[in-house]
Amino acid sequence: MKLDLIRKIVGFILLVLLIGVGFLKPIQEYISIPKEIILFEGQEATVTSLPVFSQSKTNAIYSIAENGDAKTLSIKGEESGEEKMLLEMAEFPIKKVDIKVLPDIKIVPGGQSIGVKLNTLGVLVVGHHLIETEQGPKSPGEEAGIKVGDIIMEINGQPIQEMTEVSPLVDEAGEKGKPLQLVILRDNKKFETELKPLKAKHENSYRMGLFIRDSAAGIGTMTFYHPETKKYGALGHVISDMDTKKPIVVHDGQIVRSTVTSIEKGANGNPGEKLARFSNEKDIIGNITRNSPFGIFGELTKEIKNGIMDEPMPIALASEVKEGPAKILTVVEGDKVQEFDVEVVSSVPQKFPATKGLVIKISDPELLEKTGGIVQGMSGSPIIQDGKIIGAVTHVFVNDPTSGYGVHIEWMLNEAGIDIYEKNDKTEKKAS
Repeated sequence: MKLDLIRKIVGFILLVLLIGVGFLKPIQEYISIPKEIILFEGQEATVTSLPVFSQSKTNAIYSIAENGDAKTLSIKGEESGEEKMLLEMAEFPIKKVDIKVLPDIKIVPGGQSIGVKLNTLGVLVVGHHLIETEQGPKSPGEEAGIKVGDIIMEINGQPIQEMTEVSPLVDEAGEKGKPLQLVILRDNKKFETELKPLKAKHENSYRMGLFIRDSAAGIGTMTFYHPETKKYGALGHVISDMDTKKPIVVHDGQIVRSTVTSIEKGANGNPGEKLARFSNEKDIIGNITRNSPFGIFGELTKEIKNGIMDEPMPIALASEVKEGPAKILTVVEGDKVQEFDVEVVSSVPQKFPATKGLVIKISDPELLEKTGGIVQGMSGSPIIQDGKIIGAVTHVFVNDPTSGYGVHIEWMLNEAGIDIYEKNDKTEKKAS
């Protein structure tokens, strides 16, 4: 019995010591040493405050930063690439850390109100309708197996880009009594089907029994542009068709300047909206080449300025964003870009592209007074924190218009074709 008691006491003491060791500062410091450090060229990062040393004092892509504290190990990014750093203590290796140095990319924040004009790839089917024939109501499109959200790519071997190209082919097929040979795109897969146009009673023209659309328009906010390549990103979320609720497959498009004419203030359960008018057709400022979950993207054809932050700024990776004060740039009246206070409520340090990485809350009294919070048309407003662009406003919470989601800026940059993780030639050679 006494032996069992002694064993229990010794086991308890060892357990307490083991738990206590975990609270020792050196152990906590060791555990806190990251397995991977990502930084930009010229940026410094503290690795640890333990008395450890890097195996190499000089390196191709990073250097040991001089900070006057022998007990703190910091590094500075020198050249883009990837390396491994071996940490030693008392000449014994203790941990390997992956170092990634990214190119020093700087972008210009937006905030301008823009008009968006999209031309679909083919013509989009947005609904069915019945044709009153002598044999009763029929919908040739529905009988051909065409669904809402499908895209008509070709008719009788002819590529279709506009609705005006459809009617002559439908009338010709109807007069000859021959079915149309259609190529349909559905969920990124093509298939063929036949559709026989019908003529309604008391009408001279033939119909397909389909409602179709070839373009869409709306307003949003410019997020950023890259001064070297003129590539831009805006909106921060995909543009979906209002009827099908599916993302619009873009053939091409344009962005133009727009002027905010009024604001429909948001309230619980009823998101507000910016009302704006487009500038004239000649004031096209860029094209649209991509409509993705992270926004719309293309290249600017004219210079744009917001009037308050027109110099290139660094970006913050998802892992660098912190909870606390931030700013957004947006337009609430006319075409004047203004700066407003917001709070970053939470941020997910995403390692892979994903939307809704940020939750923000409007804290600026002036903006709350004018809009009630986040409103439609504000999507894409750049979020600035500590002198860096961290993301863009994307969605509003329906039951709380003062709060909403944001997307991390690094994912928008990737979609724009500005790959911040692209390796330089030297790194590619080392990897081969």
